[in-house]
Amino acid sequence: MQNQKKTIKAFLALLLLTFIWGYNWVVMKQALEFSSPVQLAFLRNFFGALCLFLVLALLRKPIFIKEAPKLICLGILQTTGFTGFLIWALVEGGAGKTAILTFTMPLWVAIMAWPFLKEKLSQLQWLSVMICFLGIVFIFDPLHPHSNTFSMILAILSGLSWASAVILVKKINLKYPKLDLLTMTAWQMLWGSIPILIAYLVVYSEPVIWSNYFVGAIIFNIIFANALGWVLWLFALKHLRAGLVSMLALLTPIIGSISAWVELSEVPNSFEKIGIALILIGLMTLIFFQSKRQQT
Repeated sequence: MQNQKKTIKAFLALLLLTFIWGYNWVVMKQALEFSSPVQLAFLRNFFGALCLFLVLALLRKPIFIKEAPKLICLGILQTTGFTGFLIWALVEGGAGKTAILTFTMPLWVAIMAWPFLKEKLSQLQWLSVMICFLGIVFIFDPLHPHSNTFSMILAILSGLSWASAVILVKKINLKYPKLDLLTMTAWQMLWGSIPILIAYLVVYSEPVIWSNYFVGAIIFNIIFANALGWVLWLFALKHLRAGLVSMLALLTPIIGSISAWVELSEVPNSFEKIGIALILIGLMTLIFFQSKRQQT
């Protein structure tokens, strides 16, 4: 009975998280009206890291760990690369397509897991991969080039950087199985903020416009999208099957696309709708076949 209650709470926590992370695409897109990409990326991640360290202190989890310096590469991939490409993509294009293309991350993880983790794909998983690639082709619509192509490439690079971080996390967990995930997330976010800070100091940007919306957006990112978001994510991973968590996480780009459609009037054309549908179908079947394979 107690386990069932925890499962229900974890399910609700994950649903709440998908809404927070999904709607945050619109929040970040609108926040860029008041700051440059590098300013938003630094404020979001550096203070998000500090907030996570505060959470660690409140939860009485270890903060100073001997593995902290080893998390620099993870920070460059997970925070500098993933966030940097993501926010740059939002500057150049729409929030909805950026969300969908960034969340192709499971596709790249499945492909990279073969050479780096020796996890071969089954024939059904390769079919899912092909469906995802077909969806990406429809979204890019190469027969009708448009101005959003650069933004979409940046979104793909964000997903690739995120996927590379996932592979690295798996390797780190194998080497340091007792390393706390929340502690690891806080340190990698802090290390990943340093290259963004350097870019902040080197690249000239107009001063931040500290409007009420921008302040609210930064607070939302620091407290809800980062601190609360990672606590909810880890709670869901602890009490739900990994396959179910991955499946439900796909609600995030869907919510992001719908939010961008309603609030930012980003209406996808026919090719983009087909592409989005194919990517989501491909990802869902890929995760489904992967979870089935792990159970056997």
